[in-house]
Amino acid sequence: MRIPSAFLFTARAFIALAACFALCAHAGEIKPWKGGKTPALGLPDLEGREHTLAEFKGKVVVVNFWATWCDPCRAEMPSMQKMADKFGADKLVVLGVNYQEGAPRIQRFLAQNPVQFTILMDRDGAATKKWITRIFPTSMIIGPDGRVRHVVVGEYEWDGPAMDALITRLLPKK
Repeated sequence: MRIPSAFLFTARAFIALAACFALCAHAGEIKPWKGGKTPALGLPDLEGREHTLAEFKGKVVVVNFWATWCDPCRAEMPSMQKMADKFGADKLVVLGVNYQEGAPRIQRFLAQNPVQFTILMDRDGAATKKWITRIFPTSMIIGPDGRVRHVVVGEYEWDGPAMDALITRLLPKK
């Protein structure tokens, strides 16, 4: 028996939609990190340069795990960029860790959804697993001392007053 191609397309679309609902989260909230010690992070950016958390010591770092196919991930990126712009690169660094997608796909996505923060590639998914990320988007907020302080699971409005206050509290006092 031959299955009509229209049915296969519909079935594939349904499976993709179901996967997004299972793996993508909507309304996020800030919670204290309870995952223990800060995992190591060393991943290449789109130009192949390796980045680690150690190079950002002294700054607040947001590590955002995302994928191009995740609607909530895409929705929160503009507010994440606004937050980064508001605080400036001398105080706050945003690292967007893409989950298992190749550079060409990410670059096509960024051409339509531009951001200036650093995009890292987790090609094999090992970093995402190590950081206990099961839902996209998930973001960790790291203090200037290099320790994870908070986690946000789901889409979040990053340029709002709650996040402004949290980042301001984490910044080193002069």
